[in-house]
Amino acid sequence: MPSTPRTPLTGSASCTLVVCRGCCCGNARKQPGTDPAWQLELLRAGAAEHGFRVRTTDCLGPCDQANVIVVRPSAAGRRAGGRAVWIGFVIDDDSTEEVVRWAAAGGPGVAEPPLTLEMQFIRPPRDARVRSRR
Repeated sequence: MPSTPRTPLTGSASCTLVVCRGCCCGNARKQPGTDPAWQLELLRAGAAEHGFRVRTTDCLGPCDQANVIVVRPSAAGRRAGGRAVWIGFVIDDDSTEEVVRWAAAGGPGVAEPPLTLEMQFIRPPRDARVRSRR
């Protein structure tokens, strides 16, 4: 039976990945054996194929848990109770591809994350939690 073609999620229907590229995340000197440019290529290729968004930002804060990616829910995900999820230690292709698969499936509030990715969930820094309550 042929598979049904996937319709990419776009606009408010898609989640957004916020990729830290501050002092430690995305720094091959501080994360030996990693290729930050390749990781960003994987994320952007996934976004182009599946319709979610990828943004980069300066330091998000939890440098001891680099590389950090925040998965922000779509409007539908927020309506379903989804909240931004912080993921730490995204330093290899496997964890990067799990982030892409979850975002492609809809992200927080829409799709369940892979269990192995859940084990990488981290608490946002205190100042990020305070900002989100305002």
